[in-house]
Amino acid sequence: MSERGTRRTMVGTVVSDKMDKTVVVRVERLVQDRRYKKYIRRYSRFVAHDENNDCKAGDQVRIIEHRPLSKRKRWMVQETVTRAAGV
Repeated sequence: MSERGTRRTMVGTVVSDKMDKTVVVRVERLVQDRRYKKYIRRYSRFVAHDENNDCKAGDQVRIIEHRPLSKRKRWMVQETVTRAAGV
């Protein structure tokens, strides 16, 4: 039986958990400026599936590539790396 191919994973911060079974994850990356060689922070937002509604805003999570679940949802929360500080 053949294994599933390698799927991309990313680590980001949950910025919204207002939807049912869905979170918005902000992933940060550093890009070097061509002219000045200074590193600039760039962000991407991914809509990810959270089956048990475990994630809260501020949590750091690992997301994994997944088949399309809806119009914009193509990622799934694999694990919670760290919980948000507070309640």
